Amino acid sequence: MDFELAAMPDSTRARSSTVAMSSQELDSFKITAISTTSEIQGRAKYIHIHATHAKSRPSTLSHDAICTPSFIGFRNLMVILLIVANLRLVIENFMKYGVLIKLSGAEFRKDDIQMGAMLYFLIPVHLFVGYLIEMVASKYARTAEAFNKKHNKKEPKLRAAWKWIAIAHTINATLSLGIATGTVYFRIHHPMIGSLCQFHAAISWLKQLSYVFTNRDLRDAFIEGCTTPELYSTCAYPRNITLSNLCYFWWAPTLVYQPVYPRSANFRLTFFLKRCGETIGLSIAIWFLTVQYAAPLLTNSLAALGSVDIPSILERLMKLSTISLIIWLAGFFALFQSFLNALAELLRFGDREFYTDWWNSISVGRYWRTWNKPVNSFMRRHVYTPLLAQGWKPSHASMVVFTFSAILHELLVGVPTHNIIGVAFAGMMFQIPLVAMTAPFERMSGQASAIGNAIFWISFVLVGQPLCIMGYFVSWHIKFGKLK
Repeated sequence: MDFELAAMPDSTRARSSTVAMSSQELDSFKITAISTTSEIQGRAKYIHIHATHAKSRPSTLSHDAICTPSFIGFRNLMVILLIVANLRLVIENFMKYGVLIKLSGAEFRKDDIQMGAMLYFLIPVHLFVGYLIEMVASKYARTAEAFNKKHNKKEPKLRAAWKWIAIAHTINATLSLGIATGTVYFRIHHPMIGSLCQFHAAISWLKQLSYVFTNRDLRDAFIEGCTTPELYSTCAYPRNITLSNLCYFWWAPTLVYQPVYPRSANFRLTFFLKRCGETIGLSIAIWFLTVQYAAPLLTNSLAALGSVDIPSILERLMKLSTISLIIWLAGFFALFQSFLNALAELLRFGDREFYTDWWNSISVGRYWRTWNKPVNSFMRRHVYTPLLAQGWKPSHASMVVFTFSAILHELLVGVPTHNIIGVAFAGMMFQIPLVAMTAPFERMSGQASAIGNAIFWISFVLVGQPLCIMGYFVSWHIKFGKLK
């Protein structure tokens, strides 16, 4: 190294020496033997006696290294290997199957399209039925509030009326999800059309529950003269019971109702169009990957599953894990980053924390708290916190939350595929012991946190999604397809 430096011009040698020192961040490391051409000439007789090993230095990857090296090069290598490996699968898929994409639309039955469109547009009707019920309740609330002011009381006098209002809301909410679920299961055959309707029904149902629970507490606070959050002062109860207020909540990218939300300063057309373009592009990519790659892989897995060939099943699960992860990540970005941000921009909805850095989760519990903030906020506000307020233990309240979520997952997956087999339900319930097992990693750092993150990714990539997808795909073909 000394001879290479010596052979360089003075300016080049200075730059090289500076780069070397800055990359290792070692102030003590200096080239002491030879620095200029004149010194080489002056010391040529004793050039071979320079002390190359003048101090004790650890290996770069050792634990006792003075500074931690950067692994950006290895990261770049992993990215290149991932691209090359998946490019090989693309070429192999094309050589084996050709182009499987069809734009004829023949795979959709006319009855499914008509029934799906009608159901999709009728689902929000129950939100407006809930609004009519709340209008009646607000009139009673005004009467009760006036009575309390006149007699200097704080106790609501219309408990019987509240019971009837609660019964009306319960019937409306039950019919909202029940009618949609029954229609999808018995009248819509195609899983994709059924999934769109079922997801819309579940979202509308959760919004309806939040609207009811929030207005119930606002109503009691209004009658009793209690304070509410300062943010609500511009549209306090019962002034929030309006059609425009409900319509904004209906379209807002949240499942939690508030009379008032933080609003952004203005509408950015360029931002909105970019997010719309991302949503459309990623949706096309998901459709292409599903038809061209995931479907043939699943179809080829039927023989191994039918003969219960364990090695072949494991091989198919690992092969499916790659494409399912890519599709899931594309769907995550399309929904939470692109679509919800586009919708928020259109409505000038200010709070856009739809997710946080779930990919760095060092426990399964942290993943469930961070990857889907709208659902997490609903569960925390309307299920978990009320149970704690009633004296439940946090662990027991968490079990109720996961059970509630497990039922929803089974409805969202089992109903559109016409196979309520409990795989999605079991997968969610299995999260409870995983959360308990990985919870200690949240209090650790260093290698322990890396182990927790690895456990999360293994359970997510290799066990959870591929197994669930394969289970419902096989059940579909047992009922309707090649294994019938």
